[in-house]
Amino acid sequence: MQRQLTLEAPSMKPKYAFDPLAVKDAILPFLRHIVALDGPLDHDQFSLLAHRYPRPDGGLFSRSQLIEAYRTFAGQDLPPLDEAVLRQLRRKPMRTMSGVTPVTVLTKPFPCPGECIFCPNDVRMPKSYLSDEPGAQRAEQNAFDPYLQTYSRLQTYHNLAHPTDKIEVIILGGTWSFYPETYQLWFVRRIFDALHDFGRGIDRQAEVWEALRAESQLHPQNNQANVTIVGLDKTYNQVVQQVYANEMRRSRQVSARVAQGLRRPTDEYATWEEVEEAHRINESAACRVVGLVIETRPDHISAEEVLRLRRLGCTKVQIGFQSLNDEVLRKNRRGHDVAATRRAVRLLRRVGFKIHAHWMPNLYGSSPEQDVEDYARMFSDPDFCPDELKVYPCSLIESAELMQRYQDGSWRPYTHDELLFVLVEALKRTPEYCRLTRIIRDIPSTDIVVGNQLTNFRQIAEDALRARGGQSGDIRLREVRHQTIDPAALHLDEVRYDGGVSDEIFLQFINAQRQIAAFLRLSLPKAGQPALHPDLEDAAIIREVHVYGQSLGIGQEAQGQAQHSGLGTRLIERAAELARAAGYERLAVISAVGTRGYYRKRGFADGALYQIRALRTQGE
Repeated sequence: MQRQLTLEAPSMKPKYAFDPLAVKDAILPFLRHIVALDGPLDHDQFSLLAHRYPRPDGGLFSRSQLIEAYRTFAGQDLPPLDEAVLRQLRRKPMRTMSGVTPVTVLTKPFPCPGECIFCPNDVRMPKSYLSDEPGAQRAEQNAFDPYLQTYSRLQTYHNLAHPTDKIEVIILGGTWSFYPETYQLWFVRRIFDALHDFGRGIDRQAEVWEALRAESQLHPQNNQANVTIVGLDKTYNQVVQQVYANEMRRSRQVSARVAQGLRRPTDEYATWEEVEEAHRINESAACRVVGLVIETRPDHISAEEVLRLRRLGCTKVQIGFQSLNDEVLRKNRRGHDVAATRRAVRLLRRVGFKIHAHWMPNLYGSSPEQDVEDYARMFSDPDFCPDELKVYPCSLIESAELMQRYQDGSWRPYTHDELLFVLVEALKRTPEYCRLTRIIRDIPSTDIVVGNQLTNFRQIAEDALRARGGQSGDIRLREVRHQTIDPAALHLDEVRYDGGVSDEIFLQFINAQRQIAAFLRLSLPKAGQPALHPDLEDAAIIREVHVYGQSLGIGQEAQGQAQHSGLGTRLIERAAELARAAGYERLAVISAVGTRGYYRKRGFADGALYQIRALRTQGE
């Protein structure tokens, strides 16, 4: 089955054309009521107020419309703009409750170096993603263009009163390291272009859509895509290569345009110099990158690759462990062994990256008991010990080769009780330095042939653990989030563990209940291994500094909030003390481009890829 892909820009106007001035008399009483509130505005309260103050046409005002109207009338018919009021109106506050605003973008569909039997094969998407997952839908609606994806996401956050000045950019889709370098450079640079334009109030989305339409007219054959999932008669790579068979010709035409100085915004080409210039601009931009994340496979990590990723501005790597059992990896045709995962993690840790692992219970060839052993191994073996973790129980998707194993009876999904057993044990065994970012992947139930379809299984497992008197050390469960914080009630706690190539110290400010307000990851490289980059010679490494609580704007303060209360600085100073006591001459930090100014103010100087602070004065 074939379909014609149409490259039409989505309407820039909302379905209900909203003009605050046209409904001023109806919306001002609603806003005055909210401004006068003393306390939070929950969902039920908002619903009651929305019905009390309806739109003139009989409909109800949405939060985004109220936010737009509040920004319009604040300082005129209402008191001056107050961030506290915007927080009252904010929709989905959890999105930025961890202290930063995440912007996720997906790369285009592209051949994958893996042949995993559990992986879905939807050629409309980069490998392992499905077209009806929320993030994938946003990517497809924006033609997988990095500028459009980034800009539209920022606009949504702004419309819902979320801050847009401290951005964690998360690049997902297949194996990043397998994409051509020119595509990677262009993709990253265009993300930064969107951030900078949005911060300046410039909107070039129409220009990008026009370039996409021009491209589709030049190469109509690229507008044909198989909309059905790939059957077992053809692999994902075979279909994607067929769909993108014209890429080489297009690449030559792009090169010709570049040579003539006629580059389009959609031409997948950029230089290292252009990326580095975008980094420099971002240091003082209105929308700053405080983290840049990519995902890749263990067998695509090398010493050269980790330094190249660092040059791109990357600070965290999502990496698919899937299993730490060689036989399970072999049966699932993962394409690498546990030794490759071990080498990859050691290299990533040596250069200071945050390590965000993916792990999959219920794989073909495993069992609930083996999975629990596997999870325990992940944190008892020093060569693994990830900083963050996504737990993705294997789901059967019709397009996956695993379907054959299900049909012949050699694989089955875990029962509810078996899956609950594994997840409860995983929660119990998670150390305090690890954050369980996600448990259960957000796959629409319509895509799952058999197996768990409960998206709230994490909550079920957490409740089951508490009912048994247990407690998880998982960071996500301990974050202070929206709670008021008294800095005097916090104390500094230090968790030390073996990181294989380093001694790791997890410094955390916690209260008596061990709720976490801020943390720092300090890596003390072990002797006997050369530094992979001159910036890291004789240096301890700060791999991450994070302060929790609702994300505040750069320079903003809010009484009782963890952010901007000096916790980050205190953690850095303690890290410097520990590194100095351990005999290191310098302290390096793997800073994001948008945090360079922050670290300069705290005594760090710019190196080539890191920022460095001397720990000893001359004569010491």
